[in-house]
Amino acid sequence: MTQSTQAATQTATVAGRVAELQAFINEGKILEAMDEFYAPEISMRENNEAPTVGLEANIEREKEFLSIVKQWNWTKWHGVAVDEEAGVAFLEYAFEFVNTDDQTITYEQAAVQRWVDGKIVSERFYHG
Repeated sequence: MTQSTQAATQTATVAGRVAELQAFINEGKILEAMDEFYAPEISMRENNEAPTVGLEANIEREKEFLSIVKQWNWTKWHGVAVDEEAGVAFLEYAFEFVNTDDQTITYEQAAVQRWVDGKIVSERFYHG
């Protein structure tokens, strides 16, 4: 990241960065989104599972998930709320993909993200 890009990222609003992140996810650019939007110290957690800490560890976790994705079909955003002062975003969405067994899978989940200087430092997913 160049200094000008880094400076722009640090002054961007959380809502603006969330909208940019949504565009990446809509296109199925999950790994690219990790590089662009997640801090090196990111802590990601699924429901009540132990968090995965660190960007590299989370990229590996996402690669495992993506290894079963044959085709990304769509993402639908049900709701997004941002508290700029607290640096927190709440997202509710669903996505569909075809796995390597040719099964169509649909996930619905909510995520709580904590942002610092234009990067996500903590993200927790809630799903059934």
